[in-house]
Amino acid sequence: MVSGSYRVLVEGTATGELLRLTEPVSLWGGFEPETGLIVDLRHPQLGQSMTGAIVAMPHGRGSSSSSSVLAEALRVGTGPAGFILESPDSILVIGSLVANRLYGTVCPIVCGQLPDGSTETWAIDHNLVSRVAGHGTRPDLP
Repeated sequence: MVSGSYRVLVEGTATGELLRLTEPVSLWGGFEPETGLIVDLRHPQLGQSMTGAIVAMPHGRGSSSSSSVLAEALRVGTGPAGFILESPDSILVIGSLVANRLYGTVCPIVCGQLPDGSTETWAIDHNLVSRVAGHGTRPDLP
């Protein structure tokens, strides 16, 4: 388990069940903004919901259109609560910032060591990332 100070890419606070992706997912074609589900047929976590989750993954995976997909998901309420990345990703940052500017949504993005694979509730509070004590695990969603 990891907690501590992280590099802030997009400012904000969020709490959600951790969804640790074993591989990056492209939001353009690999994520359905109407449902919040991973739909990439080759992704190991096909069918998992990103809605309201703190999504932890090594980095984003193009296309540049992923920024518009993220902004749309945040607009309709099916986007993640926030991202924890090992490497910065400008495409996700742009999507989060555009959604904030246009729709007033907040989707913080921080960069640092990924939490372990547990599915407990995690919080991003500006540059601090921590597990929230006393919360259960994330149910599998269709």
